[in-house]
Amino acid sequence: MHQFKRRQVLKGMAAVMTLLTARQAAAQSSNGPRLLLLGTQGGPNFNLQRGETASAVLLDDHIYMVDCGYGAMAALVRANLNYRAVDHVFLTHLHDDHAADLVALLGHQWTGGRVKPTLVHGPAGTRRLVNAAIRYNEVNEEIRLVDEARSLRGAQLFRASEIPATSAPTLVLRDGDMTVQAVQNTHYPAATLKRIPHRSIALRFDARGRSIVFSGDTAYSSNLVALARGADVLVCEAMHVAATRRSFDERVAAGAYADNPEGIWQHIVDTHTPLDVAGRMAREAGVKMLVLNHIIPGGWNPELDDDFYRREAAREFTGSIIVGRDGMLIQELK
Repeated sequence: MHQFKRRQVLKGMAAVMTLLTARQAAAQSSNGPRLLLLGTQGGPNFNLQRGETASAVLLDDHIYMVDCGYGAMAALVRANLNYRAVDHVFLTHLHDDHAADLVALLGHQWTGGRVKPTLVHGPAGTRRLVNAAIRYNEVNEEIRLVDEARSLRGAQLFRASEIPATSAPTLVLRDGDMTVQAVQNTHYPAATLKRIPHRSIALRFDARGRSIVFSGDTAYSSNLVALARGADVLVCEAMHVAATRRSFDERVAAGAYADNPEGIWQHIVDTHTPLDVAGRMAREAGVKMLVLNHIIPGGWNPELDDDFYRREAAREFTGSIIVGRDGMLIQELK
């Protein structure tokens, strides 16, 4: 085994006591929070290896979803988790690759007979998104309210809580032993922020002496570094710039991004996290483990193995580095 690869694997093994697929670990219990990666693909790019971005923080029987990209519903089912039991959904921002399955989740919760409210937390615009999901399900409701003699409407069940985008951590939720905080990250450039009300956030989950931080989509962010200070795990998006450019050019040649391809490329390269920057933020925050997520360009090329993504992050961060895979459950955060 290559010396670099051996060293990184040993670090990962030492830092993660149990690293299993969700199905293998579904029956196991853990006193502290666990991290489940449901979808690890970056961007609205479909492939057979990775679903779009979605994760979950698991604490006892509580499921806290973080983002809900396309494929999240199926990933919950594969993990043997009950989607009707999701009480809280957190959206880091409102791009479709982070929210496409919200309509499916809420609609199926209603059809599946959930009667407890589901709260969707996210930046400005989240209320509009939730209301749109409710409207999407209205025809389904009209049929089933009569055909199945139901009485509860989706508008009574699904609620939105909009998170202010701030530089200092804002308390989002206190739910028993779980505390959630948020800060604004740098996914949207200053020029964009002047023209739209939408914002992008990073999230921190603390419970029973353990902490998990999600970067969301972002460029380098001092707010994120401060939020992640001393955390057990930083789940950070990760882009290999050269490979992403090659993949982007191939897609353009095949007819994708026909509406201003260079503008789209500039957005990709300016507002996402290169691998070395992910490592830098992990080092500056002093986290114990860096989990690479929202992988760009993704896992459909067999040459892009874990070592390919890990190598550049390790230039800046000497701690444990895990390359996220769909269905990966990180059981022990110490």
